[in-house]
Amino acid sequence: MLAGLIGGVTAFLAVNNFSFNSNESVSEEAGHSLIESYNESIRHDMVNTAGSPISLPDADFSKAAEASLPAVVHITSFYNQQNTTLYDFIFGTRPGGGHSAQSSGSGVIISNDGYIVTNRHVINNSERIKVVLNDRRSYEAEVIGTDATTDIALLKIDAEKLTSMNYGNSAELKIGEWVLAVGNPFNLTSTVTAGIVSAKARSINIFSDKQSIESFIQTDAAVNPGNSGGALVNTDGDLVGINTAIASKTGSFIGYSFAIPVDIVRKVVADLLEYGEVQRAYLGISLADVDAELAERFELEKPEGILIAGINEGSAADKVNLKTGDVIISFNDTRVNTVSQLLEQISKFRPGDEVSLKVKRGNKTIKKDITLRNKYGNTKLVKSTKIASLNAEFEPLSMQEKRYLRLQSGVKVKKVNPGLLMDCGVREGFIITSVNNKRVKTVEDIATALKQLKGETVLLEGMYLNGKAAYYTFKMP
Repeated sequence: MLAGLIGGVTAFLAVNNFSFNSNESVSEEAGHSLIESYNESIRHDMVNTAGSPISLPDADFSKAAEASLPAVVHITSFYNQQNTTLYDFIFGTRPGGGHSAQSSGSGVIISNDGYIVTNRHVINNSERIKVVLNDRRSYEAEVIGTDATTDIALLKIDAEKLTSMNYGNSAELKIGEWVLAVGNPFNLTSTVTAGIVSAKARSINIFSDKQSIESFIQTDAAVNPGNSGGALVNTDGDLVGINTAIASKTGSFIGYSFAIPVDIVRKVVADLLEYGEVQRAYLGISLADVDAELAERFELEKPEGILIAGINEGSAADKVNLKTGDVIISFNDTRVNTVSQLLEQISKFRPGDEVSLKVKRGNKTIKKDITLRNKYGNTKLVKSTKIASLNAEFEPLSMQEKRYLRLQSGVKVKKVNPGLLMDCGVREGFIITSVNNKRVKTVEDIATALKQLKGETVLLEGMYLNGKAAYYTFKMP
């Protein structure tokens, strides 16, 4: 009790001696002095080492939003989902058996005559696509082309004098730079969110295709379901990316979103317009990022560059005598340090283009001039081949696919649209090896065989890339 009493008296005296008298107040002059002192400390903190003031970023994005909103559209895709029954399992899917469904996303007008870029997954396998402009006008859209390796699709609507968005330059984007995401999340049309570029050349392994290109712009601008295919724009209102994915355990935005760089988008769109499919260039090598373990194993000075882990026989890399164990450090004088960075650079070129590589081989740095090739091992540009009666697109098998499946010939189904093939259950990636027991080597072989089978039952034999055999039948009209 005595200790408590002494402590209480001591505390009372201390507060009384060191606190301000409640009847006293700080004078106006003293108040101004304190404010000036505080402001001076702020000004001191806002001066860089060179002695010049640091200007705060302009946080007004209204001009960029105003410029981009009219060029971003709302896309609704309509599907006919099949109802799987015991009948379907035994006898195959019945035409027309199913129910309608729809999904929505966004798109960006890139020309005033109605060309629109979006994500492939927004419109893939749809039977009908509706596009609603920012001013609420509505159009039916035609699919000009798609590319599974980049998840890009090009649409066309019958309209003129539209407001389009200018291409920016994603290579010039800097980490920390402000960007806007414009789209239609949760069907909330014409939504704008802001964030910064968090990282570049990011790979998040969302595509199942081993040939896919993942070199995303990572931002913290809020993106949610419905934003897919929408615009990522800089503060000038220029298109720098197509919003594609989010990193989330819930399916909704929790901090990170990813966009396809516009430099990739521009090249894909140009190829789809000119050739009907993307002209993808290859070096013909297997790659791995160099980490500390690989650097130690290959006796490198430090972990940098991309290790060549394997080389395909007859490939572009093989032609110039690149070797397993070489480390790529630059592509066309652009420094590359990850596989995703290298793939992004290669994606800007076509087969037949000449590029230069710098590689480290032991203690030496070697420069190699290389002519890029296509996946078939030559420098030809290939146009997409369609068969109108099947409403599907086809492509030849690559050398790697033939080797993997041990096939001498075959034609792969690249895209299936509503029609005969879709009705009988054929999926993308199916490899047709014969039509009514006649071997096929080219797309022309299929077209010729079908012309001779009008009104008859057609048997397609083949397999999928996993090696599983499949058979489909339908009647030619």
